[in-house]
Amino acid sequence: MSTSLLYHGFGVRDYRYVRAQYVGGGVVFTIERSRETCRCAACGSANVWRQGVVVRRFRTVPIGSRRVELEARIPRLACHDCGVVRQAAIGFAEPRRTYTKSFERYALELSRHMTIKDVAYHLDVSWDVVKEIQRKYLHRRFSKPRLKHVKQIAIDEISTGKGHKYVTIVLDLESGAVLHVGQGKGGDSLLDFWRRLRASRAKIEAVATDMSPAYIDAVTMNLPGATLVFDRFHVIKLYNQKLSDLRRDLYRQLADTMQKDVLKGVRWLLLKRPENLDASRREPQRLREALRLNEPLAIAYHLKEELNEIWEQDDQETAQALLMDWIVYAESTGIRILKQFAKTLRFHAFGILAWYDYPISTGPLEGTNNKIKTMKRQAYGFRDPEFLKLKILGIHETTYALVG
Repeated sequence: MSTSLLYHGFGVRDYRYVRAQYVGGGVVFTIERSRETCRCAACGSANVWRQGVVVRRFRTVPIGSRRVELEARIPRLACHDCGVVRQAAIGFAEPRRTYTKSFERYALELSRHMTIKDVAYHLDVSWDVVKEIQRKYLHRRFSKPRLKHVKQIAIDEISTGKGHKYVTIVLDLESGAVLHVGQGKGGDSLLDFWRRLRASRAKIEAVATDMSPAYIDAVTMNLPGATLVFDRFHVIKLYNQKLSDLRRDLYRQLADTMQKDVLKGVRWLLLKRPENLDASRREPQRLREALRLNEPLAIAYHLKEELNEIWEQDDQETAQALLMDWIVYAESTGIRILKQFAKTLRFHAFGILAWYDYPISTGPLEGTNNKIKTMKRQAYGFRDPEFLKLKILGIHETTYALVG
């Protein structure tokens, strides 16, 4: 085997081929350091002499389906110039590793398409070896995202498991990169991000988030010059919850069994947009019948449709007039749940209307959330929070995050 093949096939230079052995269905290539390339590992001097040899084995990329190992004869070198006696440097593998750099790259390439478990099985190594290769790569590549040129961000929390386990994620809305993963939810989970942001001197123009008081306070305190934009879909989701609560309250108040059956069957129909109702299943007729029998529910339903129109106007001034009319009418209905929601909208109107200045949302974070769920299903969960954090930080750029 030529030194050229050692380099191009396995990433090994400054060694020469000695022999090959076939062991247990695999191949072991013995290689040794060329004398003319020996250098002191401390000072780099070529004025050295050998004081013994250490034999080490390294996993490297397979040949076909055959497992391949390199048995390297690594000399111990004594330096005439600096007096240090040390094992010669190994350029083809990282310190304290039993696999080569080319094996690492191969495992990472497989990780684009396979789970950690599948990669480990294919390469005949442990799950922990593949995880460590991924962890090192992700840490080097994504542990310190650059913030200097970030202009618009989205903030939201994502559930990572049972028992109310959450992480708070900050996303760069321009690049789609995850900038921060904080344990828990609320203001405290963002403290490290604010510290890094101040150090980067980034000029954040706008922040998309929900109407959580903790996030509002955190953004207002740490980014006083940024425009706060309340996510449209969180506002609609909150109103849909109120609409469901109203239907439930009305259902409990009804004495007529037939009317109760009508209300019971329209729970999901109330949340659909009219254009999404299925005529083949008589959904439009069933919804109309339910609204005809209950005026408060009909009012709340039509207000839901009008609420969506706030984000569909030509300009902010028209949207503001529509929003104020909506609030006034909701307050005049006398329906407790609608009055409460109108109060919420009045308090948060500035952030809702800010969408016309910065038409951004936390929508891209929903895509990130779906990728995290897929990743966790394939990996059967992550018991290592730090590794999970690294996987999330790298989720936007590679498909490593789609596998476990």
